[in-house]
Amino acid sequence: MSYGIPSAEPSADVPVCPRHPDRPSYVRCQRCGRPACPECQRAAAVGFQCIDCVNEQKRSTPEYKSPYGGALAIGRPLVTYLIIGLCVLVYILQWVLPGDVIFQNFAFANVFADSEPWRMLTSAFLHSQGFLLHIVLNMYTLWIFGQALEPLLGRIRFLAVYLISAIGGSVGFLLLTPDRPIVGVVGASGAIFGLFGAMLVVQRHRGGETKQLWVLIAINGAIGFFVPSIAWQAHLGGLIAGGLAAGVIAYAPRGKNQALLQSGGLILVVALLAVATWVRVTAG
Repeated sequence: MSYGIPSAEPSADVPVCPRHPDRPSYVRCQRCGRPACPECQRAAAVGFQCIDCVNEQKRSTPEYKSPYGGALAIGRPLVTYLIIGLCVLVYILQWVLPGDVIFQNFAFANVFADSEPWRMLTSAFLHSQGFLLHIVLNMYTLWIFGQALEPLLGRIRFLAVYLISAIGGSVGFLLLTPDRPIVGVVGASGAIFGLFGAMLVVQRHRGGETKQLWVLIAINGAIGFFVPSIAWQAHLGGLIAGGLAAGVIAYAPRGKNQALLQSGGLILVVALLAVATWVRVTAG
């Protein structure tokens, strides 16, 4: 008795995947009706679609943008929640890790401006362990303003404004402190004031009411002059840096080069902060 060897090629009656003709494919695309092998199938609302139809749909679907050119942040303000979560995590580590290691390695002081400049940013994620309201009030304010600004600016632009504001707060403290104290400065207050400045610029650009914002800024700014442990210099620095960053985003001309102009403007703001730091450090 002889046995035939089955052919590796599918018969003419068996549907095959257009991308992989050697693979029998009994599942058909719900959109174009062509067979699709498991590698070329993509789950759809009903059944499956082939990869070609999925790619075609992506190309034909308009990309929705925020008012200032960023990807539209639909739903929860994820970047805001991420920053809050990171600050809370660092605050827990400040209590858990021995020897005050977090504060010693990541808090900012003017003496570190030239040797360890990254502290200008990392200090914004630390908070005072002796004053619980420090982190509570900062995170609450961040939550309020993040919900308003993140959808308007887009997640990436909002994150850029926040980080630039945090650095600006440290630069403000460096520039406006007469000497170079060893006392460490921590807290997101500079970045929060940067969001104040950003919201002020955005509201003004959109033709909205700004009186309440001015009152809020004035009240919070005045507190820094009456409470010795609050660095008003960081508040002012963050406010200016956040306003500049938001101004770059809001007033960049719309068009295909909008994102490029915004990126270049934000880089210029960072460069100005770097130059101000260098001038202050070299001046002694």
